[in-house]
Amino acid sequence: MDALQQEFVAKLGEKGIELSEAQVDQFELYYKELVEWNEKINLTAITERSEVYWKHFYDSLSLSFYVEMNKVKSMADIGSGAGFPGIPLKIAFPHLKLTIVDSLNKRINFLKQLVEKLNVQDVNCVHGRAEDIGRLPEHRDQYDLSTARAVARFNSLAEFCMPFVKVGGKFVSMKGSEVEEEVKESGNCMKELRGKVLKVDRMELPVVGGVRHFVQVSKLAATPKKYPRKAGTPLKSPLL
Repeated sequence: MDALQQEFVAKLGEKGIELSEAQVDQFELYYKELVEWNEKINLTAITERSEVYWKHFYDSLSLSFYVEMNKVKSMADIGSGAGFPGIPLKIAFPHLKLTIVDSLNKRINFLKQLVEKLNVQDVNCVHGRAEDIGRLPEHRDQYDLSTARAVARFNSLAEFCMPFVKVGGKFVSMKGSEVEEEVKESGNCMKELRGKVLKVDRMELPVVGGVRHFVQVSKLAATPKKYPRKAGTPLKSPLL
């Protein structure tokens, strides 16, 4: 392991995540595949190695600082892009049954090849919009945890992600920006989607800095049939 990998492993160790040598190798392979594919299709603006490790890998794994991932059997990563946070979590917690949903087929093709190269099992990469996939019986109300690491407003993300979660499961919104106002205005949205905000955690990324927020929502009952609304609507007209 080089200095970057040693620091990465040490910082995760402080949070109770122990990575084997094989898992460290998987992260390095992920980095190489990401950079190689990024020259063909736009996956990320972040390509400098240390930044990928901290701003993508560590940032993705930070979800496990606030959610007991060992108790999560199935997870849906909505709008995953280049595989964040789903693939780093799958590497660190191999038991996870992971479904990744993304609307761009080029990204899904990258993820399918990545999963093959990393030799990880139980990863289902699904091409489609969250609003459409979330209506399919095989995905609706099925997962212990759904998450999105995105820039959309909390209410929009909730409408994308909550339909995937089983009753008693959780949706966790991973956001960089301040979320207090968005959570305050989510009362009606939570009522409509049968959710309840449990807590909001805040973290600062090591080495590179930057604040992250994690909004945890418990699902109290099955998603009403009218949600999610048709594709595009949750972004244009968030539930207020």
